[in-house]
Amino acid sequence: MKLSVTDQFLWDVYHFLGQVRDVADVADPYRRSIISMIAPNTPLAKKYSRQQFSKFIYYLKKYGYIKIKSLEQKDGFIITKRGMERVFMASAHFSLRAKRKDGKWLMVMFDVPEKRRGMRNLLRSILQNLGFKKFQHSVWVTPYDVSEAVEKVLALHALDEYVKIFVIEEIK
Repeated sequence: MKLSVTDQFLWDVYHFLGQVRDVADVADPYRRSIISMIAPNTPLAKKYSRQQFSKFIYYLKKYGYIKIKSLEQKDGFIITKRGMERVFMASAHFSLRAKRKDGKWLMVMFDVPEKRRGMRNLLRSILQNLGFKKFQHSVWVTPYDVSEAVEKVLALHALDEYVKIFVIEEIK
């Protein structure tokens, strides 16, 4: 399964930001910003032409994955919450092929209140995209090592109080 162009670009941006250490607090994980990403000797400049980069920026802004901001008197952009969801999905994609080395399974149980139904449905969709299978309606399991991605998504949406994550030996 290959990443979409959008996911690959967002993953590249996120990875690049990590390399230049232009990252925000862990408490606010989706606020990542940069002033000049297409400077001549950056990995992104080597991978994408200026024209490709401009088209990606337009598309990402149009669909709400980034916001253009004025940072230190220069235009830059911030990856939005929606954009970070795509980044987490892309990062999980890289680890989906690798099952847990210890042979154990990851189990997620949740009880999201009815008043947050939209978040509950989003959580189910995210779990499915991360390679989880439904065991019961609010119990999902996977043999893949995606616990870090799950924890980031839960923190991003403030759902961690409604969710329990277990590592289990086997499913009978």
